[in-house]
Amino acid sequence: MFVVDPQSWDKPVPHPRAAEIVASPIDVVVHSSYQINVASTNNRLRMPSRNAVAQQAAAAAELGAFGLVVHGGHVRSDAELAAGYENWRKLFERQQDKGGFAVPILIENTAGGNHAMARYFDSIGRLWDQVGDFGAGFCLDTCHAWAGGEDLVGVVERIKGITGRIDLVHLNSSRDEFDSGADRHANLADGTIDPQLLAEVCRTADAPVILETPVDGVAADLAYLREHLG
Repeated sequence: MFVVDPQSWDKPVPHPRAAEIVASPIDVVVHSSYQINVASTNNRLRMPSRNAVAQQAAAAAELGAFGLVVHGGHVRSDAELAAGYENWRKLFERQQDKGGFAVPILIENTAGGNHAMARYFDSIGRLWDQVGDFGAGFCLDTCHAWAGGEDLVGVVERIKGITGRIDLVHLNSSRDEFDSGADRHANLADGTIDPQLLAEVCRTADAPVILETPVDGVAADLAYLREHLG
């Protein structure tokens, strides 16, 4: 769920059903707004992004969420990559001086971009060299990995070898081909990813799983997973 309009810089306000959400037995995770880019070398984007992460993490804590998902972000050129990774580290360093984030920050791999912090797994390795010591969590999105050009065979083992953890899985197929760079989710039976590979991720990740697939097919997606994970 979101705590603000995902396309806005709005500051979160108390959720009208917060008590009900906290009391629910269903696990809650919050996704940050989409325009956040803490890697950016542009002060006018990076600074409000840092503030938004802290504000949305605090709002997530008020809902009993176990984490805040934040996209890895990007820079504008290869020459800025090192600064982008360093900016991620500074996010955690500066918040550590304020007592840390109210919930764990779960960095999500992304599908596109030539200068992305978390599209390719070697890039995620460089990112983790900067943020791993601060307890950053990881959210694996299967559509993003596939469309980003990373094979899903053995993906759980590969990511855990880099980050040491998977805290959440976004289990989605892709409407587009491998390495397309396009972030367009599909239902498990309708996309370009072998559904058995997706079931294997679900089986081996040892983490909560969220389907971000088109709503009309979610029931069929759940039925497929129940059949193949039983």
